[in-house]
Amino acid sequence: MSIIEKLNWRYATKKFNDTKKLSVEQLDTLKEAFNLTALSYGLQTLKMVIVEDKSKREKLVGMSYGQRQVADSSHLLVLCIQNEIDENDVDEHFETIKSIRNTPDAILSPFKTQLKSSINEMTVTKKVDWATRQAYIALGNLMTVCAVEGIDSCPMEGFVPKDLDTELGLEALGLSSVLLLPVGFRAEDDMFADFKKVRKQVSKTVIEL
Repeated sequence: MSIIEKLNWRYATKKFNDTKKLSVEQLDTLKEAFNLTALSYGLQTLKMVIVEDKSKREKLVGMSYGQRQVADSSHLLVLCIQNEIDENDVDEHFETIKSIRNTPDAILSPFKTQLKSSINEMTVTKKVDWATRQAYIALGNLMTVCAVEGIDSCPMEGFVPKDLDTELGLEALGLSSVLLLPVGFRAEDDMFADFKKVRKQVSKTVIEL
């Protein structure tokens, strides 16, 4: 299939086949895709928590307003933001640049100073908003990769983050959940799989100047 055909094949899966699991290779692809997501400044202030344990995911269904996809999918991907974003993240990022590209400090220092200044000027609320927007970029990237790889997914905002964070022990990791993405394979009797896409015509959503 072409990429457009694959995006048409994709839908927010309502019912997963709870007996079919992602392969190790498919899961590794999603991990790498998450890690390769294009993020602001190149800072990776997101984490993806993968929950495979069925009993753990059953406990999360009630925190997700009864949405069975959380438990019936192959794996649950939890996109999280760091509770603290500061100069340490900037230092780590530029050390990584140096180790991979061997870029001299003389070139990196001005950019590092400017980025630290930008981070320090942000309020806590602004940092949370900024990081959360990055999580949506990662979500979109993962959904597209899933479609390309023939993996079903269902993006979710509908859950109680604080309860889920407590259940998964995310506070101890310095993380807060912002989005869920159950992944796996659609059930044969999910009637939504055959519904035609409902979208406006491209001419009504794209403006060419």
